[in-house]
Formats: sequence, C-alpha cells, structure tokens
Amino acid sequence: MIMIFLSSIPIEPELFGHKVNVHLVLEYLAFLVGFRYYLFLRKNSTDNISSNNRLSIIIGAIFGALFFSRLIAFLENPVLHWDQGWIAIFNNKTIMGGLFGGLLGVEFAKKIIGEQQSSGDLFTLPIILGIIIGRTGCFLAGMKEFTYGKTTNFFLGMDLGDGLDRHPIALYEIFFLILLFIGIQKLKHSAVSLENGSLFKVFMVSYFGFRFLVEFLKPNSFYILGLSSIQILCLLCFLYYHQFILQGIFYARKKLHLL
Repeated sequence: MIMIFLSSIPIEPELFGHKVNVHLVLEYLAFLVGFRYYLFLRKNSTDNISSNNRLSIIIGAIFGALFFSRLIAFLENPVLHWDQGWIAIFNNKTIMGGLFGGLLGVEFAKKIIGEQQSSGDLFTLPIILGIIIGRTGCFLAGMKEFTYGKTTNFFLGMDLGDGLDRHPIALYEIFFLILLFIGIQKLKHSAVSLENGSLFKVFMVSYFGFRFLVEFLKPNSFYILGLSSIQILCLLCFLYYHQFILQGIFYARKKLHLL
C-alpha cells in the first residue's frame, strides 16, 4: 500500500500555478529535519565535546562531504559526467561519498583542534532519518535519479517511468534504513556496554554493507574486479573499520559459543 501511495505522487505537482520539484523539496527537508533532530538529541543528552569543538567538527564534516560526494558521483560514470560539463559535475552527488568524505573531514578537523573524543554517535540517528527522507525524494524522481535498478521479473519490480519493471532500489534502501534506525535505537538503550562512537560505526558498516550488495542490482559501470566505484568505496570503508568489524565477529562468535 505504501509503494502504491508513493508511486501515485506526481514528481512535479503544481502549487499556485508553479511546478514544484518534490525531490528537491525533500532533499532540503532531509537536511532540515536531520539537523533539528540532532539539536534535539544533543539538548537531551550529555555531550562531552565542547560547543566550539563540535562546531569545528561539523564544519569539517560539511567540507569533506561536499568534496567526496561530488568526486565519487563523478567516478560512477566519468566519461558521461565529463561530457556533461563542470556544472553537471558539481551538481551530481552521492550520499556514499558524502558519508565517507564527512568521516574523513571530521577526523581531519579533530586532529587540528586536538579533540580525542568520538563524535559520531549524536549524528547517527539524524543521518539515518535524513537519508530516509532524501531517498523518498529519489524514489519519486523515478528515472531522473540514478537510484533505479535493473529490469526484473521479481514481484517487487515497478515501472519507474520508462515502461519497464525495475528494482525500486530507493524503496529497498528506505526499508533497510527503517530497520537499521530501530535496531540502533534499541542498541542505544540496551544493557550492552558500548564504547563511545560505536553506534556510528555500526551504522557505517551496516549501511555500506547493504550498499555493496544492492549495487549489483543497479545498471552500474563496473571498472575494477567487476565492482563499481561505490562498491570500491564500500571496501575502503570496511578497511577503515576493520578492527571494529573483527571485534564484532569475535563478540558474535563468543555469544554463539555460550549458547
């Protein structure tokens, strides 16, 4: 029912005689809601990072995200994007590059200001909520956004605007992120003792793992070892968090052994 309702919403409905780009509206709404949710969480929790250092971290995240979101989007199909010109290159962006670039920007900013505390947990749930809202806009944009999948006979296949049944990748992602949001929320309030920053690491490893797999359902350009630029970025993320992943595997094996 939700899929039918969303697919019935026009991409550019008219308001007071002017067309409204729903995808663009939801993209800005994602930033607004995500940031307001972050402020709410920070106000109602203990933040060991000072306001000045937190601001420096946010600035580092913004600049890192701006650069890498464009770079990774360009690498998805460099020949096509180069032919489109500099304006198109600047406008094209991907959340995957934004997340990893934001991570690097945060770590760079923390090195400069000498901040030792992990800073990601407060951002985790707002980021997930923002992506859910943004992906709703991507789904409504149909074939205008490169979030559509390959043609399929799978029962979840949908006509996204070209008359062919395709994997609705954006809807798959929304469903996954809702489950991840609930899971991290429960983990946050569980009795399990977690190191500061663990919630953000769980999000990054889980989301990049999901994207690595779902990229095979998209009509990507696969360059190295049969992998797309997004999937290569996912492998870099796994490498970055390899100690955390190994700790998680060790913890899971220990729990299974006790059972």
